[in-house]
Amino acid sequence: MPKILLIEDDISFCKLLEKFLIKKEYEVIIAFSAAEARLAIKNQSFDLILTDLRLPDSDGIGLMAEFKASNPETPVILMTGYSDVNTAVKAIKNGAADYISKPFNPDEVLLVITNALQQTPQADDAPAKEKKPARKQTPANENEFVKGISVASKKLLDHIQLVSPTDMSVLIIGESGTGKEIIAKSIHEQSNRKNNNFIAVDCGAIPKELAASEFFGHLKGSFTGAISDKMGYFEAANGGTLFLDEIGNLSYENQIQLLRALQERKIKPVGSNKEINVDIRIITATNEDLREAVKNGDFREDLYHRINEFSIQSPSLTDREEDLMVFADYFLEKANQQLNKEIIGFAPEVVKIFQNYSWPGNLRELQNCVKRATLLSRGDFIESDVLPAEFFQTQKQQNTTGNFSLSDNEKETIIHALSKAQNNKSEAAKMLKITRKTLYNKLKQYNID
Repeated sequence: MPKILLIEDDISFCKLLEKFLIKKEYEVIIAFSAAEARLAIKNQSFDLILTDLRLPDSDGIGLMAEFKASNPETPVILMTGYSDVNTAVKAIKNGAADYISKPFNPDEVLLVITNALQQTPQADDAPAKEKKPARKQTPANENEFVKGISVASKKLLDHIQLVSPTDMSVLIIGESGTGKEIIAKSIHEQSNRKNNNFIAVDCGAIPKELAASEFFGHLKGSFTGAISDKMGYFEAANGGTLFLDEIGNLSYENQIQLLRALQERKIKPVGSNKEINVDIRIITATNEDLREAVKNGDFREDLYHRINEFSIQSPSLTDREEDLMVFADYFLEKANQQLNKEIIGFAPEVVKIFQNYSWPGNLRELQNCVKRATLLSRGDFIESDVLPAEFFQTQKQQNTTGNFSLSDNEKETIIHALSKAQNNKSEAAKMLKITRKTLYNKLKQYNID
């Protein structure tokens, strides 16, 4: 199986091409920058290198010259969105096996790769060369933590890695659908408690009257309906981690019971006189502003400080735009496995629609959308005709209601939003109801510093 190094800084296009080549029985290693490519070349050998002409930290021709110096037998194919004959000639003269202009069709890619590989000895013809095993698809873990590439995602990962080895209580703050439970699970799996239970509890689903029984357990006959002894969440999580989601939904009385258990690390099942010692780590999550709830008297201040030894912000999808297609590809892989499909990726039109959509439901909405589209798709790629109606209703509404992008005083509106947001571009973009990428384009267009 020929092994290809694919170097491309456009993440969505890179992932799309990677999946297409894997389906055509190539082993593919991807790099999003020249630095990553150099590291890959240093640690591995490749049968072919496919690189973009323009990279954020280098250019394809210069990079190709480096590779040719150390691996003269490895063919290099250049890709570019700038169809320039002079550039093509220069690339060929400098040793490129071939040159492809974007956009290109899949058949063209296969033909160019096949021709380039035929010009060099392959693994099948060189017994001394190590043959690579076929790449196996690993099942997508339902609670797998996906590492994004945005600034917000990198900060999130840093905080997880920093706090995981400790026993500090962690409060995860974020909108619904941003993956707070997955963050909590990741902290547990990187902690010293990883071999013990991780118990997740939705506090919003527990009736006020049953909270004590759910948390601490009960003895048979302790109240009407208690037909047998029951172990509570605290005891079940003993030695491990207890994750309390939407903790702001607990009643004031239940907050008092929880605080006492956290302070003393002892619980007493309902109907019992015997205390049980528990050794647990507490991770909580909320989509509310608990500080505001404390001010309003809806949440106990002492409990707030007890659960908030370290806080982590779970960023919304609009705050991590660069990660959008990373997550979309991950959810597509999961959907393919669950639905027994082999969809390669997303059509360019769908990528644009995704990037222009506001994603009010965050990652949960994205996952549901991708799974539905995967089920409905009949070809190799997800096309726009299988997307939910709300994507197009949003576009229609934007085009008919004086959307920001169509207003007559864009520049003044942008300046006003930036001033109100104290030059925080993410906040300004939210106020303007546009993506951060669109805002940056507008700043460049109007030459706004």
